[in-house]
Amino acid sequence: MTNYFKLVFIFIGLTSILFAFNISKKYPSYIYVFNEFDVDKSYIYDADFSDFVIKYEKNMKVFYRQSLHRGAQILPTMKGLLIGKGVSDLFIYLSMIESGFSTTAVSSKKAVGLWQFMPATAKDYNLVVCDSYDERCDTSSATSAAIRYLNKLHKQFGKWYLAAMAYNCGEGCVERAIKKAGTNDLSILIDARLKLLPQETRMYIKKILLVAMIGENSILAKNNTDTKNMNSGLVLVDVLGGTDLRDVAKTLKLEYKTLQKLNRKIKNGVLSKEKQKYKIMIPIEKVFAFYLRYELKEEKIIIQPNLISHYVTLGETLKIIAKKYHTSSEEIVNANSLEDSYLEVGQFLVVPVNQKIFEQTIVGTSK
Repeated sequence: MTNYFKLVFIFIGLTSILFAFNISKKYPSYIYVFNEFDVDKSYIYDADFSDFVIKYEKNMKVFYRQSLHRGAQILPTMKGLLIGKGVSDLFIYLSMIESGFSTTAVSSKKAVGLWQFMPATAKDYNLVVCDSYDERCDTSSATSAAIRYLNKLHKQFGKWYLAAMAYNCGEGCVERAIKKAGTNDLSILIDARLKLLPQETRMYIKKILLVAMIGENSILAKNNTDTKNMNSGLVLVDVLGGTDLRDVAKTLKLEYKTLQKLNRKIKNGVLSKEKQKYKIMIPIEKVFAFYLRYELKEEKIIIQPNLISHYVTLGETLKIIAKKYHTSSEEIVNANSLEDSYLEVGQFLVVPVNQKIFEQTIVGTSK
């Protein structure tokens, strides 16, 4: 009987490991997500997290789609503010878990808005809360306050996942948990058996990580519509005209010969400057390294950090929209990864603008 139970436990253990491995393959975005939240990438193989994914993956996908639909118009503003103030734009997923992107969400504890501020915390971060006006419901003001609070928590704890958990249960709660555990390791802090943190907080950080993995995988799939290539372990990414594949290979820590074989159509390994952007093929396991090291570098050079949303109306062209917001057609093309200048009525665009135009637009839409 003893040997039987040993075999059962071994089987359960192997099944858990296999499923965790499948999660890492199913969600290659986990590397990027974990990096942004300062979570060690080995956490993807944590048995408790694997069980959580098994149980909640389906519901979280539905929740993600519903939230994304609800927040379509405000997401560019939120992302622009986050990036502009040094917080990863993946913290939109914290707001998603908090409110489902409902600006008027109210919790049972009377927390309000996208970022679910309690009255006392709102006051600490200069948000007006009175009978006639509640600034917690304003996208720009509430997001700016949340950024200040998150930056404060990150400075205090040194890790973004700790900042996220402290956002949920409070600084004192996380401090006591770390002191009692003798470590700030995520898997220990949220171990259900140890109960170092409230159950709500243990669920909270896992929800954020899972919905972020779902969301970033969805973005990856949209940017790479070549299903055949995806299944073969390859993806298409955009690079600037004039790019040397040797530089890309170095950035990705990939053998140049490997990258060259995947892109034989590029003569001498250097892209022409005739077009602004080209698509090249890279191994799927390198895609998030590419986004982190190449595209972010490109955005800092080309795209302004403030983003606003715009729906194309009849007769509008890129030139007209660019003139309206005092930006350039080139920046709108880059921000939306447009293949050409053709626009459709009702098409959703994000428009990079300077700080002055951004503030004027936000003031105008919040009245």
